[in-house]
Amino acid sequence: MIYLAGLLPDEICENLNLTQKFRGKQIFQWISKGVSAFEDMTNIDKNTRTLLAERASLYSSSVTAVLKDPDGTIKLQITLNDGCAVETVLLTDKEQRKTACVSCQAGCAMGCKFCQTGQLGLKRNLTPGEIVEEFLFLEKEAGQLDNIVFMGMGEPLQNLDAIRKAVAILTDKGGRNLSSRRITLSTCGLAKGIYDLADNGPQMRLAVSLTTANEMLREELMPVAKGNPLHELRKAIAYYIEKTGKRVTLEAALLSGQNTSKESAQELIAFAKGLDVYINLIPWNPVPTLPFKTPDRNEVNAFLNALEQAGLNVNLRTRRGSKIGGACGQLGKTGIK
Repeated sequence: MIYLAGLLPDEICENLNLTQKFRGKQIFQWISKGVSAFEDMTNIDKNTRTLLAERASLYSSSVTAVLKDPDGTIKLQITLNDGCAVETVLLTDKEQRKTACVSCQAGCAMGCKFCQTGQLGLKRNLTPGEIVEEFLFLEKEAGQLDNIVFMGMGEPLQNLDAIRKAVAILTDKGGRNLSSRRITLSTCGLAKGIYDLADNGPQMRLAVSLTTANEMLREELMPVAKGNPLHELRKAIAYYIEKTGKRVTLEAALLSGQNTSKESAQELIAFAKGLDVYINLIPWNPVPTLPFKTPDRNEVNAFLNALEQAGLNVNLRTRRGSKIGGACGQLGKTGIK
């Protein structure tokens, strides 16, 4: 079976042996519009539609559950063709901009102690088509989206080739035509992958889950830190900023009593000094099986104020989607397999 959502126009023609190149462009455009059936492709001749029905499928995965939070967040549970499952989330901000938070792996191998997905282990990488399908399924549910962030399940830099292909499909001018300025990749800090992204693209915004700038604590909370020490990670971030000219976001999940002290704030300030970065503070979103606590307002404000007084650009993220297990660090909470 040929799954079309993961193919560019020329690849559609090649896989289906279509000699008329414009047919591939037409089919590609219909898929980018979220068409549900081949018979809905009204400018495609009947013979070609019959061929499509016999040899191809629009999607390789399917939506098996739709969860909606009162705050407007939507989470889709998606079953892949081999029975694996992932989750993808629609986030809406105060300006009503819609962002797709998509997964790039089924599960995750990074094992961050404060993240639900990290407790699942890694089942496999997603294909480019499966990644594109997440975005298209969200658009079917919520209308046209403004942004896409690779911040769902999995570590994007471990599946960068698939992300490159998915981005090529979503940014293609003959299809969805999403601007690369509206795409963000979030990594837990794989220095080698950051260099690769800087050198070889695709052009997109970068976010790094730093959490703490204390080496020992970071290694305890994020096993990936043992092979990516802070000084190497900082060098990679500086390289990315210089090579791309883009500001990098540093993300910190705030864990009460763990990384919210005055000392923790000073360590983060020292790490960020001299870098063109924007800091995103994320009070930990509860996961019942994990032994952490969300900091109270005073704890968060004290940390935030310390960073601001040091002249850093800081944002405190508003919690969204927690009632459906769709907030940052909660994906997989609802027991997907």
